[in-house]
Amino acid sequence: MTATKNSEPRGRPRSFDMDEAIHTAMKLFHRRGFDAVGVAELGAELGIKPPSFYAAFGSKAGLFRQAVERYAAGEANVFGRALAKGGTVTEVIERMLHEAAKIYPEHDGIAGCLVIDGARNSADAEACAIIASFKKSSRKTLRDFIATEFPRQADELADFLVIALGGMSGAARDGAGVRTLKAFAAAASRAFRTETTR
Repeated sequence: MTATKNSEPRGRPRSFDMDEAIHTAMKLFHRRGFDAVGVAELGAELGIKPPSFYAAFGSKAGLFRQAVERYAAGEANVFGRALAKGGTVTEVIERMLHEAAKIYPEHDGIAGCLVIDGARNSADAEACAIIASFKKSSRKTLRDFIATEFPRQADELADFLVIALGGMSGAARDGAGVRTLKAFAAAASRAFRTETTR
């Protein structure tokens, strides 16, 4: 369970910045994945001892959830960035794929997408459930948006995009650069457009 301001223990105020702590944890989880980052390392990076860590976040998974929430609400939300500029469904989707091609190779010095890859192959059920929930919500958002113009194909096209973004994130983590991913984004955009005209 994630600690909130209302559940903070009484007594001495925190001696660390929660906002900065979540940002630091987000970068660690993004770079190495959930399982590879231990509580001791997090405590050392955040400058807090285990009792303060657990009082603030409840668990490593609690901090992970907050880090993923921070990540998904920021610049890495490629769909949100694309949608903000308006346009038709096909225009927004094409823009989203190209945003991913720019961000995934190196976002804040780290490749790939935290939401897609943060708990890949994790043995922790809670971390996997957190990521599964974010992925489900993201797919529904895409599906509902596509359905505004292409209701009959919305599910199929949403699945296509989820797979495309997952592949782009994985390729970026394996070293694919902006040029390679932009070429893929262009091809995926053409495929999306073709499917909408069937």
